[in-house]
Amino acid sequence: MLIDTHCHLDFPDFAPERDAIVSRAHEAGVGRMITISTHVERFATYASIADAYDNVFCTVGTHPHHAHDTPEASAEELVALARHPKCVGIGEAGLDYHYDRAPRDIAQRVFRTHIDAARQSGLPLVIHTRDADADTGAILEDEMGKGAFKALLHCFTASRELAERALALGLYISFSGVVTFKNSQELRDIAAAAPLDRILVETDAPFLAPVPFRGKRNEPAFVAKTAAVVAEARGMGAAELAAATTANALRLFSKMPPLAA
Repeated sequence: MLIDTHCHLDFPDFAPERDAIVSRAHEAGVGRMITISTHVERFATYASIADAYDNVFCTVGTHPHHAHDTPEASAEELVALARHPKCVGIGEAGLDYHYDRAPRDIAQRVFRTHIDAARQSGLPLVIHTRDADADTGAILEDEMGKGAFKALLHCFTASRELAERALALGLYISFSGVVTFKNSQELRDIAAAAPLDRILVETDAPFLAPVPFRGKRNEPAFVAKTAAVVAEARGMGAAELAAATTANALRLFSKMPPLAA
């Protein structure tokens, strides 16, 4: 059994066939999916999708691309929304200096607000970081000094240094289809070296489909391909890797109920 810890079931790509996509995931051995918030003001949409399926959960937060052009929620507002029974995390939030769509000072402020919400709620923060290793690491270390919080670096494509800084703080690292790409050996090496009890797998669907589906629309069922490559990199069986990452996901997203026996 696998858990896709990061997908976007609200995206238009999925609307016409969401039932079929959730069904295909189940048939592929994906027991849970977390549909991730990118706009806090659209939380009702994420919650309604989660409510429609027993095996789908959601988060609440604002993607760094939209830190400047969407209503800026306070930590208290995020915490209040996160009380929804199917909301299991805060985010995705963080820093993206690759596209730099939001002014960096605003993005950093919104990131810290989401960290505060994670700290207050006890829910894990889903972190998006791209080409922002130094600032992401510095903010995480500074904020952890103010009080512990749970978090993961989603769709990890950053440096080994950031991975080590995050792991030292107790964070988790999640690997997407990017780890299956031919030119991603360094990423596979990071996946192989990380502690087994701190790694997760995800799709980031509809983006970043793993090999052999690269270039096509991604969907939660494909997380099995990513998990198989991570298992191979670590020199372990796919079933063992699935069991470990599922246990990790349930530990981190502890608001989700246990899987049925």
